[in-house]
Amino acid sequence: MPPKQNICPAHITLRVIGGKWKLVILWHLWHDTKRFSELKRAITGITQRMLTQQLRELERDGVVSRKVYAQVPPRVEYGMTEFGRTLEPILRLMCKWGEEHARRVTSRARQSETAKSVRLVA
Repeated sequence: MPPKQNICPAHITLRVIGGKWKLVILWHLWHDTKRFSELKRAITGITQRMLTQQLRELERDGVVSRKVYAQVPPRVEYGMTEFGRTLEPILRLMCKWGEEHARRVTSRARQSETAKSVRLVA
């Protein structure tokens, strides 16, 4: 039997949701299913190829479901799976942290500008 590796559980999570686009995709699917074209329009800067790849990986990992409707032209919708919805507390905390971080960065930038103004006046 091969030796058991010590893998950080957070690393496992990041393998599933990490990268430039997956969290953005999940954020858009959080409240509602979306068609591929809706996702493509909503996510600025993502290529069709990258969106397809990321959706396939999320589907493979059981986080996103893909439903194909038999009609012409074919319609495909993506949504969060029940298992994917277990990520909601993590996503909420990440959004909250991001908002707080943005506030801090903005506050520091203002403080820095004020300090520069004071030095220029003095």
